[in-house]
Amino acid sequence: METLQRTANRGSISTGYDIDNSCKFEIDNSECLTKTFGSSGNRKAWTWSSWVKRTELNSSTTYQLLFSAGTGNPPRDVFFFDDDTDDTLCFFSNGGLFSSGTLGFRTDAVFRDTSAWYHIVLVLDTANSTAADRLKLYVNGVSQTFSTYNAPTQNADSLINSNTAHAIARDSSFAALGFDAQHFSGYMAETHFVDGSALAPTSFGEVDDDSGIWKPKAYTGSHGTNGFYLDYADAADLGDDESGNGNDWTEVNITAADQSQDSPTNSFATYNVLHPLNTNGKLIQGATVFYNGSGGADTSISTIAVANGKWYAEFKAATSIAGGNGMVGVAANSGDSVSGRFLGQDAWSVGVISDSGNYRINNSGTSYFGSAFNQDFISVALDMDNKKVYFALNGTWGNSGNPANGTNGIALPSAYEDYEWFIGASLVGYTSTYNGNFGGYTIISISSAASDANGYGTFEFAPPSGYYALCTKNLAEYG
Repeated sequence: METLQRTANRGSISTGYDIDNSCKFEIDNSECLTKTFGSSGNRKAWTWSSWVKRTELNSSTTYQLLFSAGTGNPPRDVFFFDDDTDDTLCFFSNGGLFSSGTLGFRTDAVFRDTSAWYHIVLVLDTANSTAADRLKLYVNGVSQTFSTYNAPTQNADSLINSNTAHAIARDSSFAALGFDAQHFSGYMAETHFVDGSALAPTSFGEVDDDSGIWKPKAYTGSHGTNGFYLDYADAADLGDDESGNGNDWTEVNITAADQSQDSPTNSFATYNVLHPLNTNGKLIQGATVFYNGSGGADTSISTIAVANGKWYAEFKAATSIAGGNGMVGVAANSGDSVSGRFLGQDAWSVGVISDSGNYRINNSGTSYFGSAFNQDFISVALDMDNKKVYFALNGTWGNSGNPANGTNGIALPSAYEDYEWFIGASLVGYTSTYNGNFGGYTIISISSAASDANGYGTFEFAPPSGYYALCTKNLAEYG
């Protein structure tokens, strides 16, 4: 089971307060939420709180915006990840908080763990007589230190919470000016804005007594006049305000398909953003779409590796795969480099190859499906209790296999069977794409919406009896 850290909550503890959904945002689709308040609220004191899971680093943008206000430059207030250089969290304002436009802060910490949910709390309190307490930032309950910090002028008014354009997951000012709007890629859950109160992070979270991990709890206070609470529970209205204030947000390029089950209390596997790809390779759409833009081989693996239990995932090529240029499979966490290697090319991986439907270990092919596959559903059932793997083509298990009763599975290579194993896909050639579905979010069109026996995940085909989605609640029980 993966290691848990307070500074990187992966959601596998029992919280007593479950968050069921999040909203997926994607830079390439310019997805965001927007709102202009009817009148200004308290511009000297407010609190913004949200759980955030990043899915793209070194993206096409300079910054990835979390929260912003303004229609010009100046005036402009923006809170963002600096995606151009160091993945720090920063706040910038030329909207009146400082005597001139300036960087309010840049964190010492960097935020590059794309398997983690971060709880981020930004607090403004310009009436505070202590300069260092007028603008504060907490991540997973920990007060952040800064490489750069400039205190707002005492009693200054922010542009945030005024009656100008606001945005979640984009720069509202740059969008209004027609510039690159610096969108965010990732998931957000439990987004609160409290108008008129400078709150501690303990209003929204707490330390788990057993593990020491920061976990969410229900917020029970008032949100104030312009305050809002987005729980992303209504897929048809992901900008719906649940605070009671009716401060709904407008969805921009967001549909019901952008709702996700990935959450701070049950984090699902995705493709691993930190696993290196070739120069033109990339992961998009909540790190569930793997694109290979190079001429060589590229492999992407899951963020979660397992050594015990039985696990299920699905894959489907989004574009036609020429020849034998696609493979779905599993790889051992052995220290051997998966980057630039094809699954099944070496002894530490097993995969089924698209041109023949054969399975391969150590570059040796053996008949399995009996036919080639292309833009088909490929299911993976990984049995780490019995050290076997099974593959299905459009719901039919290869070689008359039956994962539920353990018959006709492919044995994992004995030299590596005791390692942790990833699930993933390989591609060769230009403009090839493999869409993955680990259960939390996928862009694959799903018609049956099957879940595992615990009710987790959304799949095209029901996981075999005893097999589960790769998510942290299941890991805590079976991993």
